[in-house]
Amino acid sequence: DKDQVGTLPLPIGSRHSRPLRFFSSYPELCTCCNCVYSNSSSSASSTSSTSSAPGAVTTVVKQLARSVTATSIMDMPYNTSPSLRVRTTSLNQLKKTADLAIENELHVCPSVMSEELRKLLPPTSETVMTKPFPVRGERTIADCTTPHVIAMVGLPARGKTFISKKLARYLNWIGIATRVFNLGEYRRHATTAYKSHEFFRADNEEAMAIRNRCANQALHDSCEWLLSGQGSIAVFDATNSTRDRRQLIYDIVVKQHGFRLFFVESICDDPQIIEQNILEVKVSSPDYLNMNTELVVRDFLQRIEHYEERYQPIDEVTESHLSFMKVYNAGKKVVVYNNEGHVESRIVYYLMNIHITPRTIYLTRHGESAHNLSGLIGGDSNLSARGHQYARALSTFIAQQHIDGLRVWTSWMKRAIQTVADVKAPQERWKALNEIDAGHCEEMTYEQIKERFPEEFKARDVNKFAYRYPRGESYEDLVARLEPVIMELERQGNVLVVSHQAVLRCLFAYFLDKSADELPYLYVPLHTVIKLTPVAYGCKVEHIKLPIDAVDTHRPKPKIPGDVSEPGLDGLSGELVAPDGVGKVLIVGDDVATVTNGNGGRIDVQQQ
Repeated sequence: DKDQVGTLPLPIGSRHSRPLRFFSSYPELCTCCNCVYSNSSSSASSTSSTSSAPGAVTTVVKQLARSVTATSIMDMPYNTSPSLRVRTTSLNQLKKTADLAIENELHVCPSVMSEELRKLLPPTSETVMTKPFPVRGERTIADCTTPHVIAMVGLPARGKTFISKKLARYLNWIGIATRVFNLGEYRRHATTAYKSHEFFRADNEEAMAIRNRCANQALHDSCEWLLSGQGSIAVFDATNSTRDRRQLIYDIVVKQHGFRLFFVESICDDPQIIEQNILEVKVSSPDYLNMNTELVVRDFLQRIEHYEERYQPIDEVTESHLSFMKVYNAGKKVVVYNNEGHVESRIVYYLMNIHITPRTIYLTRHGESAHNLSGLIGGDSNLSARGHQYARALSTFIAQQHIDGLRVWTSWMKRAIQTVADVKAPQERWKALNEIDAGHCEEMTYEQIKERFPEEFKARDVNKFAYRYPRGESYEDLVARLEPVIMELERQGNVLVVSHQAVLRCLFAYFLDKSADELPYLYVPLHTVIKLTPVAYGCKVEHIKLPIDAVDTHRPKPKIPGDVSEPGLDGLSGELVAPDGVGKVLIVGDDVATVTNGNGGRIDVQQQ
């Protein structure tokens, strides 16, 4: 009853009589007319080869004669012939279900087989799954087959919202639709009664009723959102600081809806971290508009005291039925309990890597390359003369920043390595930072791609994120490839990443929480340093244009799929408009005035 492999017998004398080799791709297998699996050139060469080799013809005839002696696939031995082999899950199982129609179908060309039988054909270069995502043009979120609710736990000013938003950003980036339901926003929408910490007193019955009603509504909305199919993971961002509250959440999420529930408790007893959190986040909260900073800190500390009176940390004994992790003092210690499933494991791994240490991430493309000048995509060309100028300018710029503990990461491409040749800092080479693989379209211009592969070129414009180059990669594949880079970036301090346009778009999209539709069109020009400074709930972004001219390789989303006539410039004195809304960046060159705003070439600063 072991799994076995049968062979497809082919009738002698039919137009499908050439043996189908299991190691070939379908275009080489079939000689029938008007067949999607046929290839006229390969058929012609095959016929010529057969006619010039009588010995080969004899061998083929013997093999075919031997194969057709079998009445069906169940009776054929493994080595009957070199015909196309059909994989079956169980020979005995197939015997039970096979009928005359199936037997007859085994004798026909794959082009007219039923879809069920064609699935049993061995993989070819067209069908084999060589990329992380199995379906071309379709984003896979099968990692999360069961909806999850991630419920935060902890006192105020412990980083719960920071964790919630960061986690949601990561999960959305890897393709798992996630949304945060913040209880504070529900409370502020329901009432403007908050005047001071007195609102959070346990004996304030009116306020307590409002808070409970808001908590129930937020939990209800999160479950309804999951039930609607709009997403896979809902993050319930609230204190959830009592056993009764957590049991209520468990009853609704697990018992009533059958979802997975995972608690994340943030515990902090470091006064410095708490005070820093209050000053960075709570002072600017809508609860404290136009209030003195000192008064805000005092009021919020009293609010924390009201929560501490009723706070009950998750207990492994009394709440042993729960799945949870505890994060102590912003990641110095982590405890995981009753963790189940792939999604929860990824969440745990991600949260173990994040930290709140101040740091800066610099992103820049390699200097202008020879291929950039020719309009060719991909390849591994050297820097142009202006590219070498940028490499020297970048080295000077980095030296002037006096960045403590800077590390430099580059791809394996020559143009990236040459760009940091003069940068005085420890350097690492990441193959994962290599440019997107354009497959058959490598080292071609967009015009050449459109001419040779017009349908492919148009398909890419229709869905650029999911489109995969023939024998190449998609942006979706690239995100999967870059996940280890993101994990390591979260662990590191100050880093300079020198990579390529598509790669930096993916990294940029992670830090700015951009959608899959926006990602492939993010503006990442040559000879520009993007400075990212993580802040409380997002990232401060600065675009620094170094005064070295370069070609523009950005191709905006065309209004008509497949149109290559639309330029990247908007026609206003060389101004290039960033499609992601970051702002305008001036291309610096002989015919365009250098704009520094008195700030060393800094063009645009925006908080995301």
